[in-house]
Amino acid sequence: MADNLTPLNAIGEFALIRRLQAGLSQRQPGTVLGIGDDAAIIRPTAGHDLVMTTDLLVEGIHFDLSFCPLRHLGYKAVAVNVSDVAAMNALPTQLVVALSVGPRFTVEAVEELYAGMRLACEAYNVDLVGGDTTASRGGLTLAVTVLGEVPAGQAVRRSGGQPTDLLCVSGDLGGAFLGLQVLEREKQAFLADPETQPELGNYEYVVQRQLRPEARLDIVHELRELGIRPTSMIDVSDGLASEVLHLCASSGTGARVFSEFLPLANPTLEAAAEFNLDPITCALNGGEDYELLFTVPVTDHEKIKNHPDITILGHLTDAADGANLITKAGQPVPLKAQGWTSF
Repeated sequence: MADNLTPLNAIGEFALIRRLQAGLSQRQPGTVLGIGDDAAIIRPTAGHDLVMTTDLLVEGIHFDLSFCPLRHLGYKAVAVNVSDVAAMNALPTQLVVALSVGPRFTVEAVEELYAGMRLACEAYNVDLVGGDTTASRGGLTLAVTVLGEVPAGQAVRRSGGQPTDLLCVSGDLGGAFLGLQVLEREKQAFLADPETQPELGNYEYVVQRQLRPEARLDIVHELRELGIRPTSMIDVSDGLASEVLHLCASSGTGARVFSEFLPLANPTLEAAAEFNLDPITCALNGGEDYELLFTVPVTDHEKIKNHPDITILGHLTDAADGANLITKAGQPVPLKAQGWTSF
């Protein structure tokens, strides 16, 4: 360990908490008390519903520190939870973080992780109000819980979709999966020859999509400004096909997704060609895009059709029709969930 780095046991848990707390500020009027007591105090705004989500990130399962900087990991840990709040049509307000760290981590390493979380809190207007830290005999584990608010009765569930509703998605798909392929390839090259320098210059977009995804709170705000309340919504964390099937199962519908409308960025297409991968497969099954997949009544078509960052992929159908990808030749192919599985 370098001489200028501080072992965690040199300062202890409470001194570490004080150091991390010093860099935090409060932005939400509902935050009455943050870090420093037995629990945070939050006072939700009258007339609003509270939503809550949590996500667990485990080293070696969800992230690889050989190519994922700690600051990026901290940012991503917040973003993926904020994405779940956005998928409820809500806005995030507060979060708590539980952290388990192994003996190889220093005080400075933990501060770097929290620096990424602070950046995300600033970006999404969230207050980090508490959590827990403990030692680990293994690697690094992060558990982040985010609270959010939505006007009473305006939360959007997965279960509200109706046959003929338009099926829409924000942004583009498949980039995060291709970014992971690039990083894994460069890791293997480094392991084979430690003198090798990573070649990431041509892959900035897809690598960014993997290491530092953004939650689409902007889409939540823009839909409200357009006077659109989705009938159902989910974030694309496990692959588009999986999320379409979740919406269909919860809403009791089928779906038609047209392959020609899948939004694919040029850097994603270029990386897919290099890796000899089908970009449509990457979009359907890659995961970790953290875009919003949602449905709206067909009567909202005029409001949404010209939005530069929303694509109409298809529409919901009767459940008896099943959930299908419609090829350019017009052939239906049943969608299958082949993305991320936890076990």
